[in-house]
Amino acid sequence: MAEETLFQLLHTELVTRAARRDRDPQGEQRPALTTLEGMGFRVGQSLAERLPREAALFREELDVLKFLCKELWGAVFRKQIDNLRTNHQGTYVLQDNRFALLTQMANGHQYLEEAPKFLAFTCGLVRGALSTLGIESVVTADVALLPACKFQVVVQRR
Repeated sequence: MAEETLFQLLHTELVTRAARRDRDPQGEQRPALTTLEGMGFRVGQSLAERLPREAALFREELDVLKFLCKELWGAVFRKQIDNLRTNHQGTYVLQDNRFALLTQMANGHQYLEEAPKFLAFTCGLVRGALSTLGIESVVTADVALLPACKFQVVVQRR
């Protein structure tokens, strides 16, 4: 319980500082989101390196994503992803109905425009972990109703 609270406080402070430091005159948040996503990418790489060795033995993308949804999500957020969907063509949607980093925000639409700042780190985390496991991807997040969110993973084919 204490680790979860500390992680949430650290994440909130990272978001606040990145947004404050990188705000340009037009109020654009892109540099802050890029900074947060980069931090998450490095953390995701490090966490994936520490995952059990059997993660490297998966041959199918879907198996890697399932492993990520159970093991990595469980290690970071103390729960599994609620739903994993795929079109079997390289696009995966990971749905978390009660995303830990958004639960502190009020339920409702008034904070929806602030949500992307709180999801950039996790997008990087997923992308970094997948990169370490041999899957290059683009990860985006979408929030329709707080605290639920969806992460879309699009695998980059070579």
